[in-house]
Amino acid sequence: MEQEKNVCCQNMPVWKILGAILTIFLVVFISVLTWNEIKKHDYIGRENQQIYTISISGEGKVNATPDIAQISLGLQTEKIEVAQAQKENTEKMNNIIKEIKAMGVEAKDIATENYSIYPRYDWTSGRQVLKGYQVSQNVTVKIRDLAKIGDIVDKAGKLGANQVGSLSFTIDEPEKLKQQAREKALVNAKEKAEALAKIAGVKLGKLVAFTETSSGGVTPVYRDYAMKSLDAVGAGEAMPAPQIEAGSQDIIIDVMVTYEVL
Repeated sequence: MEQEKNVCCQNMPVWKILGAILTIFLVVFISVLTWNEIKKHDYIGRENQQIYTISISGEGKVNATPDIAQISLGLQTEKIEVAQAQKENTEKMNNIIKEIKAMGVEAKDIATENYSIYPRYDWTSGRQVLKGYQVSQNVTVKIRDLAKIGDIVDKAGKLGANQVGSLSFTIDEPEKLKQQAREKALVNAKEKAEALAKIAGVKLGKLVAFTETSSGGVTPVYRDYAMKSLDAVGAGEAMPAPQIEAGSQDIIIDVMVTYEVL
């Protein structure tokens, strides 16, 4: 059978073979031309097939409850001798850190952000006189169990901390929420672009450009309790642990998209 095919092809006139090849070439050529004409239809009336675009903004918002609190706790100690100031400061801060760990805060969530020693001077009879030394130490504490924030602040104050600040709330893994907000923003932008295209009597083509900006995710808390409670503790006054609420946050993504106009 194979031999018969070979014999058939060998006996086929050359002009028939060339004709078959030419027919295939013409079919492909006509198909390409047809596709090009279909594409040109979308650009009728444009010089040199110039591409026109429309740019529009969109916003996506997702509301979420923070699951992380971060606070700065510190101790400032003043003594005549630098060694005395260092010793007292170190012992008290080590005790504060120990008790915070005992309340469930892991070592990885406690970081020293500042340790400093400064001389203190007085002016007497026009001369600078050494008064003593000031040792300061601050740690940043990340609290994952938000119900313990008040107790931790209260405990630190009772153990001698006299600097509390920068309490803020955030979301530990915000990327999933950002993706949800991003999708909402794109839908919002597309709806606005389609409405505008309908009014203008044109069609939207493909998306040709995209940029985004984000906001939200960190909420600072401005406290009156912190320093008042520490002053009261220093004066011997009993103070209840504060009730601190995390509230909620908006994760917002703003996008600017550009569509081709057909």
